[in-house]
Amino acid sequence: MRNHTFWYYTIKYAAPDWFTAHFPATSLDGELWIERGKFQLLTQIVMDNTPDEDAWRSVKYMVFDLPLSPLPFEQRYQDLRQLISTISTQNDYLFAIEQKSVDDLTILTQWLDIVVNNHGEGLMLQHRDNQYIAGRTNQLLKLKQHQDAEAIVIGYEEGNGKYQRQMGAVWVKTASNETFKIGSGFTDQQRKSPPAIGTTIQYRFNGYTDRGIPRFNRIRLSPDS
Repeated sequence: MRNHTFWYYTIKYAAPDWFTAHFPATSLDGELWIERGKFQLLTQIVMDNTPDEDAWRSVKYMVFDLPLSPLPFEQRYQDLRQLISTISTQNDYLFAIEQKSVDDLTILTQWLDIVVNNHGEGLMLQHRDNQYIAGRTNQLLKLKQHQDAEAIVIGYEEGNGKYQRQMGAVWVKTASNETFKIGSGFTDQQRKSPPAIGTTIQYRFNGYTDRGIPRFNRIRLSPDS
């Protein structure tokens, strides 16, 4: 079997040749995807240097932009849809992500509710006139809902780098006896003097992993943090 490879940010993945067959010659910006709630399974599949062909048949490459195009986003997206539509009859694994134009905050909020209620994380907001910028940019905004909860501190994990010899993360236990660590959102002072074992802390998160662990958890510093 001959394998093609393609680049996703700075990580190189191996894929069966039929997966990338008929991909366009131009660069694409997108993400590999199976279905919501299957991130761990996807990671196992794509990180295998010897691809499991049966497993890869559940993977899709969902594309949302054309990095090399000099056009504003609204025109790039139309070109992207046209490009993918000409390939769709030859490749079953390449898709253009649906994107909508919204000019009403109420409609935007309703759309966010629909996505979250269907186990999505949130929405990405892009202005129609934006030029493509690689990496993180304040022109591409994440719109998410969040959840708040409490847990009891049961231990510590030492930090690395600038936080060496300080608290890097706290291990916590929830009322349902789930244990996990929280390492984000702490101030430097809190890392020097972490909350005592047995303390109840508040944290913020966005949904759950396949194992029921709060995703993207971080300490909640104040009601508005």
